[in-house]
Amino acid sequence: MKINKEILQGVANNARIKLSKKEVDELLPQLNGILKIFSQLNGINTNNIEPSFQPVEVKNVFREDRVESCKEDVLVNVKNKEDRYFKGPKSI
Repeated sequence: MKINKEILQGVANNARIKLSKKEVDELLPQLNGILKIFSQLNGINTNNIEPSFQPVEVKNVFREDRVESCKEDVLVNVKNKEDRYFKGPKSI
């Protein structure tokens, strides 16, 4: 893939970045060079290559869900409360 001025301007517009003509002229060869280097990865033979491993075991830690009653003492020092609830400002 090759980046041209239209693609670069489109991406810049989506990112709400204003690029001058000088910046576009500087960025185009740089971005195309980066893409050329990364395209070399497509030529690497990865057959019979084992997937990488994680040196630190990654696992999810779940806790058991349990229902607990609302503690009334939570609202003891609250000025703005109504019944058993915090009372916040009105939002529209």
